[in-house]
Amino acid sequence: MGADADADASTAAGLRRIDLCGLDDVPSGTMKLVELEDEGEMVVVVNLNGRLHATQGVCSHEYFELDKGFLTGDSLTCALHLSRFDLDTGEPLDPPAELPLAVYPVIVEGGRVLIEVPWGPLDVNR
Repeated sequence: MGADADADASTAAGLRRIDLCGLDDVPSGTMKLVELEDEGEMVVVVNLNGRLHATQGVCSHEYFELDKGFLTGDSLTCALHLSRFDLDTGEPLDPPAELPLAVYPVIVEGGRVLIEVPWGPLDVNR
């Protein structure tokens, strides 16, 4: 399910909300990759025991979709080279990744999962 600019809502302080998916689309212990067609980027939504996280959807080390990886504790492991990332901070916990993942604040509203980010290009580390 892609999100588009029509799903964005203006917020205070120059922030916008991007609708990613339904809360039911990400059951506890799973993740979902969402392609933001208007942004040209992807975001991965992770549900860890009811706590939602959103990060850039591709590894910061080498282009690889993170939903193909796996969850361990509070971290996400990229399946390509096994770099592990902290879901709260995006910081790499294991090499070869050196750059953190961009992490986005999550808001749940009306059964939908949204991120709140500044206007302009979505922050992504490559």
